[in-house]
Amino acid sequence: MSTRRYRTLQEFYPFYLSQHQNHTCRRLHFFGTSIAIALILYALASGRYGFLLLALVQGYAWAWVGHFFFEHNRPATFTYPLLSFMGDWKLWLDMLTGRVRW
Repeated sequence: MSTRRYRTLQEFYPFYLSQHQNHTCRRLHFFGTSIAIALILYALASGRYGFLLLALVQGYAWAWVGHFFFEHNRPATFTYPLLSFMGDWKLWLDMLTGRVRW
């Protein structure tokens, strides 16, 4: 894991991508983030805000399975929680738009 201190997502994102080289890991991130989006939308539409916590759990659970079983590295969120969270959303968008390979 890098010991560098990143200040912005722009600085951090190349490192973040280097920690997500395995296709299965990236797909699990995408799947977990997609579930999180659905749960967030449901929580906001229904007023059942407990689903926001479930969204957070779902997003990270799938991602961590990808890291521990496929990427074989320590999730960046343990060292860079906020930047990693933002990186997850950027990766999801970049995969959706084809900027990052599936």
